[in-house]
Amino acid sequence: MSPASFMHALALVGYFSLLALWLLWNTVLAPSQRLPIALALMMSVLPLMLPLRGLLYRQAGAYLLAAVLSLGYFMHGVTEATANAAERVPAVLEVAFSLALFFGASLSLRYRR
Repeated sequence: MSPASFMHALALVGYFSLLALWLLWNTVLAPSQRLPIALALMMSVLPLMLPLRGLLYRQAGAYLLAAVLSLGYFMHGVTEATANAAERVPAVLEVAFSLALFFGASLSLRYRR
């Protein structure tokens, strides 16, 4: 497996894991008491939908967008892990998945050439 293929696979694993985690987090693990579930899903999952097609077709712009979006999820995970002890496990998973997405997307761009 070439480094570019490995990084692409890492980006996809991070992406789909982050997507699944957010779907579970907002519906099963800790649904919001203040917002409707549909609104919480739109605010958290909809930004992840933007680079989906481009990631599947290995487009450079989608890798860049996914890397930038993953930084927001990373910041949310770190903040949630330190502020809320009840949701520490999903928050640490969010940090791990967002880092996998970030490094996979960033290094996929690096190894494209």
